[in-house]
Amino acid sequence: QVQLVESGGGLVQAGGSLRLSCEASGGTFSGYVMGWFRQAPGKEREFVGGINWSGDFTVYSDSVKGRFTISRDAAKNTVYLQMNSLKPEDTANYYCACRPSLPITAHSSDYDDWGQGTQVTVSS
Repeated sequence: QVQLVESGGGLVQAGGSLRLSCEASGGTFSGYVMGWFRQAPGKEREFVGGINWSGDFTVYSDSVKGRFTISRDAAKNTVYLQMNSLKPEDTANYYCACRPSLPITAHSSDYDDWGQGTQVTVSS
């Protein structure tokens, strides 16, 4: 059974940085796609970006492109979301999710397994 555990959230001032981690277990992740999503109170879950397990492909939403970077450490079964130049509108609960193959899609319904989320709060 696949398990995803996020960590690294917290409170940061606007302009600051945070790195989120998502540790995956319970499966063989070769070929998987790992996605990051976020959800703010009263809003729909939003795609942030994704990466395939080999690291060949990454996709980002327009709202984070140039500020956020997704990477992975296959040896640690961990995917990272480096968030720079944070803005108050980045405040949300951040989730990682996985699907067993390409493509990297922006639709949450395409992802089979989800973590519990980690809260990111950006103060102005």
